[in-house]
Amino acid sequence: MTSSDERSRKPRRRLFWLAAFILVLFALYSAGWFYLAGRVKTEADQASAKLEAKGIAAGCANLAVSGYPLSFTVSCDSLAYQDDAKNIAASTGNFNAVAQITQPLSPAADVRGPLRTLAPGMPPLWIDWDKLHATVRLSWPLPRRVSLQAEGLSGQTDPADDSDPAELFYAARAAGQLEPKGQDVTYTGSFADLEIDADAIGGRALPALDGGGEATVKNGVALIAAPPKSLRGQSVDIARLDLSSGTARLTVSGPISVDAEGLIDANLTIKLKDPKAVAAILAGAIPEHKSEIEQGFAGIAMLGSEPSMPLKVVKGKASLGFIPLGKIKPVD
Repeated sequence: MTSSDERSRKPRRRLFWLAAFILVLFALYSAGWFYLAGRVKTEADQASAKLEAKGIAAGCANLAVSGYPLSFTVSCDSLAYQDDAKNIAASTGNFNAVAQITQPLSPAADVRGPLRTLAPGMPPLWIDWDKLHATVRLSWPLPRRVSLQAEGLSGQTDPADDSDPAELFYAARAAGQLEPKGQDVTYTGSFADLEIDADAIGGRALPALDGGGEATVKNGVALIAAPPKSLRGQSVDIARLDLSSGTARLTVSGPISVDAEGLIDANLTIKLKDPKAVAAILAGAIPEHKSEIEQGFAGIAMLGSEPSMPLKVVKGKASLGFIPLGKIKPVD
């Protein structure tokens, strides 16, 4: 055997072992994919059975796992949850969640409406949308980020009898994001062209509104794990909360807390843009106090087109600058 023959065989052996290695990896990946697909179905069935034993009906109708080999897709014809003992129920239409092989820890989901809800102390609701997209950045023990984006979001009541539903709101776009930061949870959200039906707020008139902001819920991780039955003992730090319509804009920032007795404490900063336009909106929304609003904002307008004022609440007693506003009742 010549040296040239030996040299030509070495690349072929390397290519053979490389192909074998790739085949082994693909076989392991395939086994893992199908094992995970089976676990998803098994875990879903076990979770439904555990809830059923507690008198709760929950399920993902016609659950299917697909997408092999380039993605992992979980889909259902509908999602539903019903707890008759607590009089709580919720259901949605088609659900489709996809994790790409290149980004396995960042699954995305699309949900088809409507969302129908039933809860104590609230009328049954029918929430619908043109498009609802959710993304999650997975981590341990909590997701790094959960985001929702909706288009054509609307809400109305969902009467159980033959009465007509009452329109509640419509928003062209809405988005929200939850992100754990230590033991706290930060919420960032926005909406555009929000129209609130006048009948839903006692016949009061509001123009289309845009809004957005960021707030941090203190100890939010624990609150998500075990939702509190009361607002007492809770606190929120508002980094920014904007509400605008046309040239009018209201911005709020600062901390708010509720003590054990339900009394509110807050140290907020209120910023206005075009106070006269803000006054016109408030006067339309609260016509019974139109004269007081116009008089008060006439004085505020003298501070300029974008005045800033402190709003303080100490044990439920509120004041705007040096002007006392009265006492806020304790919250539950």
